[in-house]
Amino acid sequence: MVEPIHPDVDAEPYLKPWYQNARSRLNAQSESQMPEISAWRKAYSQMGLKPTKYRSAAEALLRRFRREDNLPRLHPLVDYCNALSLAFAIPVAAFDLDRVAEYIEVRHAKGTEQHLAFGGKVEHPARDEVILCDAVDHAHGRRWTFRQSWQSIVTPDTQKVLVLCEAMHESADVDVPVLMDQLAEGISALWSPPKQRGMITATSDRLEF
Repeated sequence: MVEPIHPDVDAEPYLKPWYQNARSRLNAQSESQMPEISAWRKAYSQMGLKPTKYRSAAEALLRRFRREDNLPRLHPLVDYCNALSLAFAIPVAAFDLDRVAEYIEVRHAKGTEQHLAFGGKVEHPARDEVILCDAVDHAHGRRWTFRQSWQSIVTPDTQKVLVLCEAMHESADVDVPVLMDQLAEGISALWSPPKQRGMITATSDRLEF
């Protein structure tokens, strides 16, 4: 958890090394060949979803970066999270905690939850879809790492943020802590040290924040 943040920082020097890292990886192999991405593709297939239709957030970023050799700037914190997501090929999401009711839970949808799409349309996740849901049944994430809700995106007014990294590949237990260290280093330099951090696993599935 990061608090407080503001948009009045220059994150560009912190993005360039990670962009270059991503370029090097993409020069060596396509994003679909990266173990981090192929693990999410396998997970999506196991959920009954077509992996080339519903791509993890990291794969979608890598595909765009491969085409354009850059990413649009949104907010310094989001830009930094995206740069690390590119370099590590791991989905990294940032949620405005003031727009989340009580908690975020990864669970299967009942089919009655609401999700605010980026176009402003309210959607209802399909029953049993994996979602990131809060206490009032708002789905802040759809199809696990596919799409975030417009409701909890980071904006210039955001002050308190939950940064979430999710990985499925074989060395995730090693790679995610390294990613978290790099996130903490950049966030500390641009704002202040994270207030709290932790790991959720299959055997330790709850984190208080």
